[in-house]
Amino acid sequence: MTETIDIKPFRIDIPQAELDDLASRLAATRWPDEVPGSGTAYGMPTAVVRRLADHWRDGFDWRAQEARLNEIPQFTTTVDGQNIHFLHVRSAESDATPLLLMHGWPGSIVEFLNVIGPLTDPRSHGGDPAQAFHVVAPSLPGYGFSGPPTEPGWDSARIARAFATLMTGLGYERWGAAGGDAGALVGRELGILAPAGLIGVHLLQIFAFPSGDPAEFDKISEADKASLSGTTAEFQSKAGYQKIQQSRPLTLAYGLTDSPAGQLAWNAELWTGWGDFADYLDVDNYLTHVSIYWFTRTGGSSARHYYEDAQSGAGYREEPNEVPTAVAVFPQDFRTIQTFAGRSNNIVRYTEFDRGGHFAYTTDPDLVVADLRAFFGGL
Repeated sequence: MTETIDIKPFRIDIPQAELDDLASRLAATRWPDEVPGSGTAYGMPTAVVRRLADHWRDGFDWRAQEARLNEIPQFTTTVDGQNIHFLHVRSAESDATPLLLMHGWPGSIVEFLNVIGPLTDPRSHGGDPAQAFHVVAPSLPGYGFSGPPTEPGWDSARIARAFATLMTGLGYERWGAAGGDAGALVGRELGILAPAGLIGVHLLQIFAFPSGDPAEFDKISEADKASLSGTTAEFQSKAGYQKIQQSRPLTLAYGLTDSPAGQLAWNAELWTGWGDFADYLDVDNYLTHVSIYWFTRTGGSSARHYYEDAQSGAGYREEPNEVPTAVAVFPQDFRTIQTFAGRSNNIVRYTEFDRGGHFAYTTDPDLVVADLRAFFGGL
């Protein structure tokens, strides 16, 4: 946890040949047929994916997004033999709390662009300067500019150990962590690890399920019961991506690495609510995420994260997390049921919001920022 790390500045600079190749591949896409009138029943509708692909080829400005990202200080280092890319924005407030932000799948560091300003510079965003944060936002190993791991075993627990080393290597002696989706799995593993200096963990989900004890159901709310029979059941019926990534990520990787339309459709399911919310999607934001996967060729290696967790049990195991933990619950997302999650987590703050979904850092940054301030401000 105390190893010295060598930190190097980093800028994103995708060669023009990569952009030209992407455009050519999109123009030459071989499109699948579909059952007429089936909507989203079989997967992502062809019309939705074609619309996204057309905009990716003809209307999306990668260079503008690249420049936007390059306005944020970025660095790389090596931890446990793995390249780690990260954003690092220090607040002007000297007593700011260092905060590790961890993205999910199929997201990236782009998830945090709407929260970095309010977190690091509350003075300019109507906040209390006493609630400022220094932000460290890594690309998870296997994702984006961190690149693919070169050896097996990079599950959520190993990523947690690497990120604890990163925070210590940056000189932070007292820090917090926050994450959603895959980042929430890593965040919970940080709580289990409980490295020196970690003061609290803020999560958008804790993936906890019934233990089999019927008495548990007497303790849960009607909203919890409705979620189990509704949202959670619907997710399980459509989460084929999860089963494939947990079991055969390399077989999947050929299509994701060779076909931008394949990567586009695969990543779009969660971003579009299985295709049903496509009309509400911030298309340029989504295409920035998927472009990072495409240009870095990490569609397959990000899928391996699921495989590694399935092999080790990391992220879902019921080892005790005794670090103070907050859970933010959004209505259009997997609902963390406090009774189930409380079996092995020290939940000191549980907040239910009336709007927001799986990508709340992006879609509802005001709610997430306020909850982060309230949680860490009380520790």
